[in-house]
Amino acid sequence: MPELPEVETTVRGLAHVLDGQVIARIETRRADLRRPFPPQLVQALTGARVTGLSRRAKYGLIHVDRGQTMVFHLGMSGRWRIDPDAIGKHDHLVLETGAGRTLALNDARRFGSVDLVDTDALEAWPQFAAMGPEPLGPGLTPGHLAKAFDGRFAAVKLLLLDQQIVAGLGNIYVCEALHRAKIHPEREAGKVSRAALTRLVPEIRAVLEEAIRAGGSTLRDYVRPDGELGYFAKDWRVYGREGDPCACGRPVNRIVQGGRSTFFCARCQK
Repeated sequence: MPELPEVETTVRGLAHVLDGQVIARIETRRADLRRPFPPQLVQALTGARVTGLSRRAKYGLIHVDRGQTMVFHLGMSGRWRIDPDAIGKHDHLVLETGAGRTLALNDARRFGSVDLVDTDALEAWPQFAAMGPEPLGPGLTPGHLAKAFDGRFAAVKLLLLDQQIVAGLGNIYVCEALHRAKIHPEREAGKVSRAALTRLVPEIRAVLEEAIRAGGSTLRDYVRPDGELGYFAKDWRVYGREGDPCACGRPVNRIVQGGRSTFFCARCQK
């Protein structure tokens, strides 16, 4: 599943083509993805001018001058294609700009989604209302995590994946951040020291920022809108590296937490 850096990379790629442009045509080429396309989507966006693009957690947002925002989620296999040579069977939403550019939302598994939300109501939209702070924003602090973890017996890895605690963190980057901060993924969240949380917050930001600069991580289906791969996977220190040596020389371990693989170094992470 594309995680925060992949969605941020996608939004930035789309902005080069869409920002400030008029949507001349929009076509939904099937009735639904994970859920139906909004019935008013085509009428609402045709002729609208894009006033900006942004991201909330793992959602991309395309804002238009009619006071509405198209919110997309890439699901497991979704990606946008810019000026494709041909529209394929998995291109389920197609936008054309007044400048003659074409953008296609491609989603082979159809686990993604597209919604239309009043821009002024985005914070109250149910999918966003309960979310925690953005990991790259000022709301993520050691104090916020200390409060969220206080008295909790669940593993710190699992709570960092809880979108109500931090919005947008996914499995790859939580594994990497915990390794950098030298925190064992199975440690009870309520027992993680304030000193460790003080290490963790900047490491979360650092790994996300590095991944964004590298265009994200290509895993299975993800590619950037320009067709390029995401190259951060080559810099993974533990994720997907079971049995490979950590920087300390000890092999990287793999366990399963909450149905997801966790990778860590038992020597470096306590």
